[in-house]
Order: sequence, then structure tokens, then C-alpha cells
Amino acid sequence: MDAHVSRRNLLATGVAVAGAAAVMAGPFGTDTAAAATAGRSNPKVKPTIVLVHGGYADSSCWNQTLAYLQSEGYTTICGANPLRGIPTDAPYIASLLDSIPGPVVLVGHSMGGTVITNAAAGKSNVKALVYIAGFVPDVGETQADLINKFPGSEVLPVSVPVSYTKADGTTGTDLYLSPNGQAAFAADISKHAFQLLQATQRPFDADSFIYPTTAAAWHTIPVWGLVAGQDKAIPPAAERWMYSRANARKVVEVPNSSHCAMLSHPQVVADLIHQAAKATS
Repeated sequence: MDAHVSRRNLLATGVAVAGAAAVMAGPFGTDTAAAATAGRSNPKVKPTIVLVHGGYADSSCWNQTLAYLQSEGYTTICGANPLRGIPTDAPYIASLLDSIPGPVVLVGHSMGGTVITNAAAGKSNVKALVYIAGFVPDVGETQADLINKFPGSEVLPVSVPVSYTKADGTTGTDLYLSPNGQAAFAADISKHAFQLLQATQRPFDADSFIYPTTAAAWHTIPVWGLVAGQDKAIPPAAERWMYSRANARKVVEVPNSSHCAMLSHPQVVADLIHQAAKATS
């Protein structure tokens, strides 16, 4: 074999090997091709979005918001809030959180905010709390404390008390939203939409307002909040104050929104949830 040819072949082979090594090695000696492959095989996992309704509503109140979230590829679950008060509601939603593999963004509307505050405590899979015109209590506080902290709530006069028999034989009181409660609860949706909401509502036990919060997850889990600027159930000033105290990473204010922002402004609600999911994934 010609010595010159052999030498040229060896040099060419060496250059090829060196070039391949340069492509494979990153600036810190990392095998970037392997890293890229690993990145493709282990994409970022989207969190499951768990939405918890409040009183005078049920899971269907989230339907329009769900449509936006599902179009972005999120797995979504609407927790059926029992609306019996913290001792029942929080453990129930906590058990739902325990059943979900992977990260969770937990969303609460109105009284659902109280429930998620208690239920998420100690749950390492909950990465963000999103409050939609919701209560954000601290340990020892009741919903009665918070709704009366600022003037402006008009929902109690349009609430109808109905007695019911508890499992232990004692009598409890459920509160229903009356047919003339639209101005106080959902002024910015159509009359027909309100009639559906009022007909399908789940009442809440009146004692829900007197149970003190036992754990406040917002001390350790980041918070996002939406203020409904025309809220006549929870005063907007109370929402702003609670979100500020919880050091919310972002607060969105919808100046013309009633208490039921997820019905009248579902895309704004979905966008805020999406931002919380991106920030914590």
C-alpha cells in the first residue's frame, strides 16, 4: 500500500472522528445528542388542573373554562365539593389530590378557595393555588370573618334557608340562592344562563361560615388570584386584601366581572390558570 495514501486515509479518519466528537460534546463536555434524545423521551409533564366550585354552584360552572384548558392539552378534573364545611370538604378534596399522579394546579372559586387552602396543606404534588374570586383564609379564620371584613356583600339577603336532617339525626340548615339572586351573584351572565345555574345549584351548609381554617397551604404554595371587580358576594376589596396577604405572584382584576367570573369571563380565568401552570411546571 502507498504510504502517502495510507497517511491521508488515517488523517481523514482522525478528522472525521474529531468532528463527530465535537458535535456530540457540549461546552461542558456534555453529550448534547444524548441529552436531546433524553429531552425528547422525557418531555415536560403538564400538570393536572383540579377545579373546585363554591356554594350555589356545581362542577358544570367550569365547563366553558374547561374547553379552553383542554384545548391547551391539560388534563382537567372538577372536584365535587360537598359544601358541608371544612371538616368534610377539605379531607374529601385532599383525597382526590392524593389519587392524582404528577403535579397539580389547584383552582378554587368562592368557598372553593377555603377548601383548597385547607386541602392542599402538605400536598407536595400541588404546585400552584389559583383563586377565582375566592376566599383565602389563614389559620383560625372563618369565612364569616373574611366576608364581613369589608362592606359590599349582598348575597345573604337573597339566600333561602332550608332545614335538613343530618346523618346523626340533628337538624342542619342549607342555604340556596333564590331566583331573584342574579344581581348579587352573577349579574353579567344572561337571564337564561342564570336560571340554569339557579336550578342546578348545590346548596351549602350555613355552618360553613363558622368553621375555622385549620391549615393554610398558601404559606408554602405559590398563589395566583382573580379579582371580580363587580363582585357582590365577596367584596372585591376583600379579595385584593387576601391575595396581597398571600403574596400572590400575579393578580388579574376584571373590572366588570360579577362573582361568577368563570361563567362570564372563562378565557380570562383559563389564561390565569395556564400562566400558573407554566410558571410552576
